Amino acid sequence: MSGTIQDYFEGKIDFVGQQRVDEIARIWLFSFTALSFVLGFALQSLKISFVLLGASTFVLCAIVLPAWPMYNKHPVKWLPVESSEGKAKSR
Repeated sequence: MSGTIQDYFEGKIDFVGQQRVDEIARIWLFSFTALSFVLGFALQSLKISFVLLGASTFVLCAIVLPAWPMYNKHPVKWLPVESSEGKAKSR
C-alpha cells in the first residue's frame, strides 16, 4: 500500500504526458488571463481579476501537478541491459 502511495506522489510522468501538461497549462493560463482581464475591465474591479486568476491557477495546479494516470499512458521502452560477459566474449 505504501508503495502505491509513494508512486502517486513521486510525480513520474512520461514524455507525452509532459507535453500534454505543458499544452494544458499554456492554454489554461492564456485563456484565464485574458478572461480575468476582460471581466475585470468590464466590471472595473481589480479584485475580480485577481480572484479569478488566482482561483484558476489553483485549479490548474490540481489538474497538472499530480501524476494522474492519463499522463502515463505512453511509458518509455528502454533497451535491454547487456551483460559485460557477453561483450567480452564477442570481442
